Amino acid sequence: MAEADIALIGLAVMGQNLILNMNDHGFVICAFNRTVSKVDDFLANEAKGTKVVGAHSLKEAFEEWNKTELDSFLIEITANILRFKDTDGKHLLPKIKDSAGQKGTGKWTAISALEYGVPVTLIGEAVFARCLSSLKDERMQASKKLKGPQKVQFEGNKKSFLEDIRKALYASKIISYAQSFMLLRQAATEFGWTLNYGGIAMMWRWGCIIRSVFLGKIKEAFDRNPELQNLLLDDFFKSAVENCQDSWRRAISTGVQIGIPMPCFTTALSFYDGYRHQLLPANLIQAQRDYFGAHTYELLAKPGQFIHTNWTGHGGSVSSSSYNA
Repeated sequence: MAEADIALIGLAVMGQNLILNMNDHGFVICAFNRTVSKVDDFLANEAKGTKVVGAHSLKEAFEEWNKTELDSFLIEITANILRFKDTDGKHLLPKIKDSAGQKGTGKWTAISALEYGVPVTLIGEAVFARCLSSLKDERMQASKKLKGPQKVQFEGNKKSFLEDIRKALYASKIISYAQSFMLLRQAATEFGWTLNYGGIAMMWRWGCIIRSVFLGKIKEAFDRNPELQNLLLDDFFKSAVENCQDSWRRAISTGVQIGIPMPCFTTALSFYDGYRHQLLPANLIQAQRDYFGAHTYELLAKPGQFIHTNWTGHGGSVSSSSYNA
């Protein structure tokens, strides 16, 4: 967004006329209104083709997002938190210590994912992000010594970037639910359960902090195909992620360039890219494991056969049972 000379709050008739008048006299004006859609309408109509720019608050962004496919309890309360002011009239959120606590539900899920070999990476990263946040004293020291990128402020169209972030959040949310249902399916296999996955989604629809309109789409996916292996393979969710993909990648690359930690966005995209590839560099991992521990590997051309190679041509054999990694 261009740097403005003057900011004006309020887009009633007088406010709009003042902005357009000052624009005609060569000033760059930043327009703000408590209803974010009014800013967008003004920029798209009366102020179209001028140097007038719009300002959007985070509160308004979340309020608008809650009118989209992101409609959910957590998005709703985030808007309320961003709006809330302390007794001194200042916003409360910046006063709260940035050290997140946890009761253990995320940790239990991450442990179960590791036990059953299911890549529930988003919940894992969310837990680790809380752990990192709790290192407040260490982070205070590190902030004085560790350098980041010189460019630390976004330069560009903020409205477009907010839309990129919204789509990145939606895509990452889809990945998180896809991973969670992978864990449920694996647990059902381990314990011989017969689970109604669509029913489980709707059970979370009410009285739960993850309740959202989005859960209805999950039920519809399992109604279409009760044996669905992964939500990403459902036509609706496949199209949704594809529609978000460019924005998702832009949001992440921009954040990386200005040094913003985005553990869940980045791990979600990494999972998506890994899941959609026929071949992954895990063959190198298998070769390394066989090299240092004789753990054997399987050839693509000979499925079911496990082979050990003497990689160095000398030395004794190492039993795979004597070293496990």
